[in-house]
Parts: sequence; C-alpha cells; structure tokens
Amino acid sequence: MMLARFALLFVVLITAACAMGAAVVPEEVVPHFGRLIVRGALLAGAGSPVDVEVLDGWIVAVGPSIDPKGAEVVDATGQWIAPAFIDSHVHMEYYPMVSEMAGGGGAAVVDHAAPVVFFERDWAPLQVLGSGPMVTAVGGYPTQGWGAGGYGREVVGGNEAAEAVRELRDLGAGLIKLPVTTGSQLQDDAMEAAVAQAHAVGLKVSTHAMGNDHAQRAADVGCDLLAHTPTSALNDEAIEAWAGRAVISSLRAFGGGAAAVANLEALRGRGATVLYGTDFGNTRTPGIDRLELTYLMEAGFSGAAILEAGTAAPVAFWGFDDLGAIEPGKRASFLLLDRDPLQDPLVLSEPAAVFIDGNRR
Repeated sequence: MMLARFALLFVVLITAACAMGAAVVPEEVVPHFGRLIVRGALLAGAGSPVDVEVLDGWIVAVGPSIDPKGAEVVDATGQWIAPAFIDSHVHMEYYPMVSEMAGGGGAAVVDHAAPVVFFERDWAPLQVLGSGPMVTAVGGYPTQGWGAGGYGREVVGGNEAAEAVRELRDLGAGLIKLPVTTGSQLQDDAMEAAVAQAHAVGLKVSTHAMGNDHAQRAADVGCDLLAHTPTSALNDEAIEAWAGRAVISSLRAFGGGAAAVANLEALRGRGATVLYGTDFGNTRTPGIDRLELTYLMEAGFSGAAILEAGTAAPVAFWGFDDLGAIEPGKRASFLLLDRDPLQDPLVLSEPAAVFIDGNRR
C-alpha cells in the first residue's frame, strides 16, 4: 500500500513538473543518437552553402542537397558554420564550469595546472588534456600563492624531477608544465631531466615564463611552448629561440598590454605556432572569449588566423584529431554563426547555436 502511494506521488510530481514546463532531465545532457542534417550553412571561405549530415555525433557527409529523409533538420540558411574551439590554456579544477564552457563554443581544453584529483574527474562533454601539478622547486611557483592546494609538485634534483614526470604520465597527464619565474627555482639540470623524461614518454612541456630571461631559459632547457605570451618585451635572441616552437595567447589574462601584443606578433612573425588560450579559471569567461579575440586582432591576426589558432593549430599540436574541421570523420562539434568569422572574428564569441558531439548545447 505504501509503495503504491509512493508511486502515485511520484507520478503526480512528474506531471506537475511537466505542466510547469520543467524538464525532468536537462536537454543539454540528452545524447543525440540519430541522424541530423544542418541545412544550407556557409563554410568560412567557401562560396556555396552546404548541408552537413551528422550521425550518432559524427559528421558523415558535407555537400549540397543531402537527402533529409528520416533526419532531424536544422535550418542554417544564411548562417556560417565553423568548428568549435579548443582552449589551449585553462584551469578547470580551479573553476569547473564544464557545461558553460561547452555551451560557449568549447569542444576541448588543455589544463595547465591542477591537483592530481583532476585525473579522476569526468569532464564530458569536453575533451581534456591535463598536466596535473606543475613540476617545481621546493617552495616554488605556484605553491606559495594561488596554487597552494596541490597545483605544484615539489621536487629536488633531476632524479626526482624525472620521477615526477613518470608518475604524472602514469596518472594520465597529457603534458608537463615547468615554471620558470621568480622565487625558488629548479636548477637547469633538473629542468632538463624533466623535459627529457617528458619527451621520452611522448609529452610536450609547457612553461610559465613571463619575462625575457625566463623565456630564454625555458627555451634553453628544451620547453616546447610558452603557456602565456610573455608580458615583458622579448629581445631578438629570445624571439629567435622560440621560432618553430609554440605560444599560447592568453593576452586577456594579463590585460593585454603593448609589450605582450608586440611579443605575440613578433613570435608569430618568426614562425612560432600560436594557440588560442584564455587561462580560464583565472579568467572567468567560459567558451570563446570576446576580449581574447579582440587582443588577437590587435596583434595583427586576421579572422582566418584566429580561427586557425582555435581549431586546426591545436588539433595538429595536441592531437585532437577528431576535432577542428567541418568534414566527414570529425566529431559534430561546431558553431552556427550569424556573420562570416573571416570578416568579423568577434562573432565567434556570440554563436547563434553550438553543437558538441551532435548535441545542441
């Protein structure tokens, strides 16, 4: 009798919720396991509209007039379609706004410092690479400030540095981060040991290095990418040292600034790969950040260059092989935009619709 009453009460509550327009399960987390046609979208840089066919979250065809029979159809006439973005510098454990990041146009992120519990989290629907804690000196950055709660792994000497890298890789690290900054520092031999071990197990090494001498030292010990555009002016030697390597923009995180903007422009001009990144967690705008786009434009980036920095470039650099393009075989993670992003890149920060793995966010 009690069970029957409970069942009746449950039905009444669900019926009331539906009557008020409340969804029992949030729509954004309901997987789309079917066929979807995005009708009449414009590819950036292409002249004619296309249809995009999605099946079970994957793009299976792109072309004119795909047969819509049996499919859900999204009318994108007059809109542009572009891949969802990859943010190459975030701190998701620090500010875990996963749904908001996806809803704002992010398909994947690269986390540059977090406690090891990061590797136990479910970050879906985002694809995530993470460094875990920075490998740092005893009392080194960031352990004495914002990163006191496990964001740094303190080591002494090359053997401990290499061992820390192996342990982080075993936990699931997809990159290693070394700070080269003021305060307590690892010696060069310890940083070189960490870099060598990371490269031996197939991991890239990012560095927090904000000034000229720190950027030069990070290059000398073999780091692969600058986690931020340095905010102090770089000389020609430091810029040359980073030619052919990579830099993450994160201009907004430090307020832009003439020196940082000039550094990014010079690094790009010398052949460094530029990756879009926001330092999200320390900044608080989930998704594609309008102010970051604005600073990239100040650094001379065209709409095509900005789109590349958030899509094709990080795909090639990090290995997110199923993202970054509107073509068969890629995940159906894309933006619908009301203006051409090649002509007005700021429209990327205000998508008309976002689809991640075929699900409208």
